[in-house]
Amino acid sequence: MKHLFIINPCAGKEDSTSAITQKVEAYASSHPDFDYQLYVTQCPGDATRWVSQWCNEHPAQEARFYACGGDGTLNEVVSGAIGHTSVQVSCYASGSGNDYIKYYGTLEDFNDLERLVNGTPHAVDVMKVNNRYSINICNFGFDAMVCKVGNDVRRKPIIGGKHSYTTGIIRSIFTSRSNYVRMTVDGQPFFDGHMLLCTLGNGRYNGGKYMCAPLSKNDDGLLEVNLFKRMSLIKFASLIDDYSRGTHINRPDVKRLMLYRQATTVEMASPDPFWLVIDGEMLHSNRYRVENLHHAVTFVSPTSH
Repeated sequence: MKHLFIINPCAGKEDSTSAITQKVEAYASSHPDFDYQLYVTQCPGDATRWVSQWCNEHPAQEARFYACGGDGTLNEVVSGAIGHTSVQVSCYASGSGNDYIKYYGTLEDFNDLERLVNGTPHAVDVMKVNNRYSINICNFGFDAMVCKVGNDVRRKPIIGGKHSYTTGIIRSIFTSRSNYVRMTVDGQPFFDGHMLLCTLGNGRYNGGKYMCAPLSKNDDGLLEVNLFKRMSLIKFASLIDDYSRGTHINRPDVKRLMLYRQATTVEMASPDPFWLVIDGEMLHSNRYRVENLHHAVTFVSPTSH
């Protein structure tokens, strides 16, 4: 099998290209049969282009692509690999959030190259969002503005890095707590009005530490729809800790403010364009269609100790 490392130099708080290259080369020097290639992305979207081109040029070759970055890098690699059944996808974690991998383990687990190379493959679902893809979480409303602010401050000291999402929450509390949307779920009316936020999930985590979809299974053919209606600032503030632990779905006082269900297809529309986030990447439109694609990609997690 060919092992291809797609390195995003813009992921995380600092460029990790040199560190990852040294680690891969050191592993290869002690494993003579290790067939590998390194590629450093040049601009947003380059990972998708490069992976897709490689797959088209080597249609029968078994290969594994390692997204060396965060959720955005993983999103691009998955988008390039989808539809090519002879390839797998994994992640060498070097981003700010790396939320998808929390489904399987820790950052340390996904930085253990030996365990990654000898990892376990899983057939997992992917969401198709208009003409794009998402392997982890789609979110809009308050969450989308949080992500936008978080991206803007990602490399700033103190408020950036692992604190980016929290910074986004604080700023967006005062600007983005009421968002109009009309939604249908599996062809049936679901919501029409002003809401706080909505997440559509195959993964469970968002924003570095928030378990927005605690019941999600990434291989069951269903995505989790979790919508919060508009609420007071005091109620919202009381919800944040539970939202980070995934216990918000069990609070009786929250259930009347929350709509939750599983689905295969979700459609959202609004008179004005609104931001939607797919695995940390921003989209801007007034209409979206999200379809869950069952077992669309093979994802490799590290072997257990």
